[in-house]
Amino acid sequence: WVDATPTDTTVPTVVLFHGLEGSSASHYARALMRAVAARRWRGVVVHFRGCSGEPNKLLRSYHSGDSNEIDWILRRLKASAICSAAPIFVAGVSLGGNALLKWLGEQGHAATGIIEAAAAISAPLDLAAASRSLATGFNRVYTKNFLMTLIPRALAKHQRFSGVIDASRLKAARSLADFDDAVIAPVHGFADANDYYAKSSSKCLLGFIQVPTLVLNAANDPFLPASALPNASDVSSAVQLEIPVHGGHVGFVSAGPPGNIAWLPHRLLTHFDAHVHPLIGNFGVP
Repeated sequence: WVDATPTDTTVPTVVLFHGLEGSSASHYARALMRAVAARRWRGVVVHFRGCSGEPNKLLRSYHSGDSNEIDWILRRLKASAICSAAPIFVAGVSLGGNALLKWLGEQGHAATGIIEAAAAISAPLDLAAASRSLATGFNRVYTKNFLMTLIPRALAKHQRFSGVIDASRLKAARSLADFDDAVIAPVHGFADANDYYAKSSSKCLLGFIQVPTLVLNAANDPFLPASALPNASDVSSAVQLEIPVHGGHVGFVSAGPPGNIAWLPHRLLTHFDAHVHPLIGNFGVP
């Protein structure tokens, strides 16, 4: 929770699900929560398993299609005394965005009883296409950075839970597909990386979403080629596609170097503003 969380039980709550190896310390999380606090709204950043700084003692970890985790968190928040009477808005970044969209598509109309609106930022909507993109050219730099933390963490898990993860394959992993084959698939019940991608990609579920949802992907995102982005025929009337030419992967900076990261929080809160019930009020919105 954001420090100095309001005690008013009708104040809107903004929930953020972070990206791969992200946390509440990620630049986008800090920027959004500062903007939320400035409005006197309630804010919470959900840490996926093992991302909070506390060790994950279970074999189960987190992954791009983990809609069950999204469901558990949001239902628990909605049932809590502090959030039960308040509108809940949810944002997901990258991996967290894909998992959120998958949950929204699976839940359909049922999600409207839990949250008011949602937004997914730089979500890898087609995981197979994203995996291929991250294995080519300069994009391999991103993959290398991810593997620097993912592999040691998975090796530690292997020592606690022998017989599930093939340590030799894990140590030889040079791409996210290699890692997904060696770890994500066997740990979470998928046949292999391709099975994981097919069953976890959110793109095929965008047509079933009933909650007002902003899907924001830059055309120059190195994690997902523009050719893999959805078009109007792929989504329901509740989904608003926004594809700026620039923005990279969770970049969306304005002004010159080093850039201003205030644009993204402003865009998300503008989207949420449109779905605050008029009888509740504007809660500090200028």
